[in-house]
Amino acid sequence: MNSLVLMVVGLAMVLAGYFLYSKFLARHIYRLDENFRTPSHEMRDGVDYVPTNKFVLWGHHFTSVAGAAPIVGPAVAVIWGWLPAFLWVTLGTVFFAGMHDLGALWASVRNKGRSMGMLSGRYIGSRGRALFLVVIFLLLLMVIAAFATVIKNLLISTPTSVIPVWGAIAVAAIIGQMIYRWKINLPVTTLIGVTALYGLILLGDRFPVVLPDSVLGMSPATFWIVALFLYAGIASLLPVWVLLQPRDYINGVQLFIGLGILYLSVLLASPAVVAPAVNQNVPEGTPSMVPLLFVTIACGAISGFHGMVASGTSAKQLDKETDARFVGYFGAVGEGLLALGAIIAATAGFRTLADWEAVYSAFNEGGVSAFIDGGASIVNTGLGIPVSLSATILATMAVLFAATTMDTGVRLQRFVVQEAGEVMGVTVRKGLATIVVLVVAVGLTFSAGGDGAGGLLIWPLFGTTNQLLASLTLSIVAVMLLRRKRNPVVVLVPLVFVLAMSVYALIVQLGTFYADQNWFLLGLDVVILVASAWVAVEATAAMVAARRGEFDPETDEPVAAGQSAGTTATTRDS
Repeated sequence: MNSLVLMVVGLAMVLAGYFLYSKFLARHIYRLDENFRTPSHEMRDGVDYVPTNKFVLWGHHFTSVAGAAPIVGPAVAVIWGWLPAFLWVTLGTVFFAGMHDLGALWASVRNKGRSMGMLSGRYIGSRGRALFLVVIFLLLLMVIAAFATVIKNLLISTPTSVIPVWGAIAVAAIIGQMIYRWKINLPVTTLIGVTALYGLILLGDRFPVVLPDSVLGMSPATFWIVALFLYAGIASLLPVWVLLQPRDYINGVQLFIGLGILYLSVLLASPAVVAPAVNQNVPEGTPSMVPLLFVTIACGAISGFHGMVASGTSAKQLDKETDARFVGYFGAVGEGLLALGAIIAATAGFRTLADWEAVYSAFNEGGVSAFIDGGASIVNTGLGIPVSLSATILATMAVLFAATTMDTGVRLQRFVVQEAGEVMGVTVRKGLATIVVLVVAVGLTFSAGGDGAGGLLIWPLFGTTNQLLASLTLSIVAVMLLRRKRNPVVVLVPLVFVLAMSVYALIVQLGTFYADQNWFLLGLDVVILVASAWVAVEATAAMVAARRGEFDPETDEPVAAGQSAGTTATTRDS
C-alpha cells in the first residue's frame, strides 16, 4: 500500500464530512440560528465570556482538544494494522466526532455556556449530575497529570524543543495584544506570529537546552513539572484573550503548517506503508483489537474531552451560533487530519517491516516517538529537511498541543470545582478552585516519585473513561433533540456504539487489573463503571420522558397542561 493513497482517500473522506454532513447537521438537526443571542454577548465579562472571531476561536478549540492524544492513540493502535485505525479515524471523524463536538457546543450555547456536568442536572437529573461531575473530574485529572509527564519527557528527550515551547508563550501574549488592544488585522497578526514561532524552532534546533542535574535543588524532571503546573495555574486565571486564545490560535495555524509539511512530503516521496493492513502477528500480551481499538484511538475519532472543552470554554466565546459548525465540526476535522498523519508517519516512516516490528515489539511501544521518528524520516526524504530539524518541528508541534490541552484542562477543572461547590450550595472563588486543582494534580503526578511517574498512574483508564464521557454527552444532546421533537438517530447510533465499546473495554480491564493485582486501578475501574452505568440508566429514563412528554419545540421547556407550544418561549423572552 502506498501512503499517498491513504492520504488522498483520508483527506477526501473527512473534508466531505465537513462540506456535506456538517451542513446537514447544522441545518436540519441542530438548526443553528445566526440571530440567537449567544452567552458570549449575554454574559460578557471580559474574562471567560468574550465574543471571539471564529477563526481565533477555532484555533483555541482545536488545539485545546488535540493535545498529544490524536498522535499517541493512532500511533499505538496501528499495532493491530493500519486498516482498522484508518477506518476508525476517518469514519469516526465524519459521523462521530464532528457530530459530537458540534452537538456539545450547541447544547452549551443554548444553556448560557454551562458545562456538560451542569447540563446533566437539567436533562438527566440531580443524581446523574453528581455522578457525571465525578467522571468529569477524574477524566480531567488524568489529562492534566499525564500531559505534564508527557511534556516533561519530551522536553528532556528533545532539548531542541525547549526554546520554541516556552518562547511560544511570549509570542502568544503579544498576539493577544495585537488582536484585542492594537486592533491589527488577523492575517497580518497571523503572519507575524507564525514567523516568530518558526524562528524560535530554528533557534531551538541550533541551541538545544539541556538542564543540569540540579535546578534550584530539583532534578530536571521535577523542575519541568513544577514549571508546567505554575504556568497552567496562572494561565487558567488570566482572561482568555490574554494568553489562552492567542496561544491556541497560533498553535492551530502552526499545526496546519506542520501537517502541510508532512502531507507534502508524502506527496513528493510517496513512501510505502510497511506495516500490515491487519496485523496477524501481534506481539504477545497485545489485547484484543475489539474493543480496545475504540478506546485507544479517542481523539481523532470521538472523545468525551472535546465535550468538556466545547461546553467549558468554547461555548462562552462563540460570537454567533452559526460559527459552531466551523469551530466544532471543523475542529474535529483538524483532529482527524492529525490522527491520519500520525497513522501514516507510524506505518510508512520505516524502511522495512522488520524495522517497524522492532519498534512495535509490544503494546504501547509506539506513540509519540514513532510519530516523530517516522514523520522526520518522511519529511527528510520528501523535502530534504534535515532529520534533526524535522524531528524538532514535529516534537515542538506535539509538545505545544499537549501544553495547550494541559492549561485548558486546568481551567476546565477549575470550572468543575466551582460547579461542584454550586451544587453543594457553596461559592468557591476561582483562585481557591485553581489551588485545589493544582494541589490534587501535583499530588497525583508526584505520588510515585520526583520523576512524575504518578502522572501516568491512572492513565490506563483514560481511554475508557473518555469514551464513556462522550456517550454521556451524547445522551444530553439526544434528550435535547427529543424535547425539541427532532430526529435523534444521528446521535443515538454513535451513542449506543461508543457506550457498548467503552463498557466492554472497562470489563476487559477489570480482568487485567485483577490478574495484575492492581487493586487501586481495579477499584477505580469499578467506581467509573458503576457511575457511568447509573448515569446511562438515568439518561435512558430521561430520553423516554422527553419522547412522551410535552415540551416547547424551540426552547425544550416543559409545557404546562392547557398551555400551547410556543407560549413558554414567548413568556421567557419577555
